[in-house]
Amino acid sequence: MSAEDLDNYETSAELSLYKEYRDVIKLFTYVVETERRFYLANRVDFNVRQAGQDVYFDVQLTDAWVWDIYRPSRFVKNVRIVTFKDVNVEEVQKTDIEIPRDL
Repeated sequence: MSAEDLDNYETSAELSLYKEYRDVIKLFTYVVETERRFYLANRVDFNVRQAGQDVYFDVQLTDAWVWDIYRPSRFVKNVRIVTFKDVNVEEVQKTDIEIPRDL
């Protein structure tokens, strides 16, 4: 496989993932962003924990979709995220979702 073939494959996979995201976002209530991944979820349980002087986040998602090109199935029943990095949780405003269909 040439470098160009690999680049074309990755571009096609990213476009397919974006189209899937565009189709499924209306099914979810929350958008969750971490340093490593992007999720859509219908339930988010967010907890701040301490381990000595350190603070970390323990986030549990239910009924989720994971933005990951290489996953065979992006729909996940339960996800647990444990991280010392920032976590952003936003509620999706259903009326704000206007994703272009022409891609």
